[in-house]
Amino acid sequence: MIDLLDLQKHFILTHLKEGDVAVDFTMGNGHDTEFLSKTVGESGHVYAFDVQEMALTSTRKHLSEVGCPENYTLIHDSHHNVKQYVDTKIKAGMFNLGYLPGSDKTVTTMRETTLPAIEAAIDLMDRDAIILVAVYPGHAEGEAEGKMICEYLASLSRYKVCATRINILNSPTSPFFIIIENKP
Repeated sequence: MIDLLDLQKHFILTHLKEGDVAVDFTMGNGHDTEFLSKTVGESGHVYAFDVQEMALTSTRKHLSEVGCPENYTLIHDSHHNVKQYVDTKIKAGMFNLGYLPGSDKTVTTMRETTLPAIEAAIDLMDRDAIILVAVYPGHAEGEAEGKMICEYLASLSRYKVCATRINILNSPTSPFFIIIENKP
């Protein structure tokens, strides 16, 4: 059976290299931040966003425990404000929508900030870059977010970006992810 998280990492690694800049738009407990940090190495940089202080605390602890290089900036703000903090082109970005794992699930990503964050991410993409968006349609906001994102990306010119959706066909409420790539 295909592991969607492993597949996401496979796609990221076709674009992201040592020395690059990446953004974790939803840091959560820091696992995507860790992956990006170790991939870009000492000479690269990762910016990671979350609106919950608990996420920053958890991520900071996790990155220290797993021995990540100190090549990251943890930002306590919404991902839609990315351009206030990142003023350079990025090679990769990751969105893991929904709620903070281990939380009470009362705080989730929202359409009102997710779409502007994705628009900003696309605008920040360097040549031959990738953005991955993991969507969790098993709850009402996640389903609405997924639909909105798919409609938005379908409206973009294929000459600007290529947007691909990967999902499990016989499990409609399972998570799926979207790959957004631009031309090399």
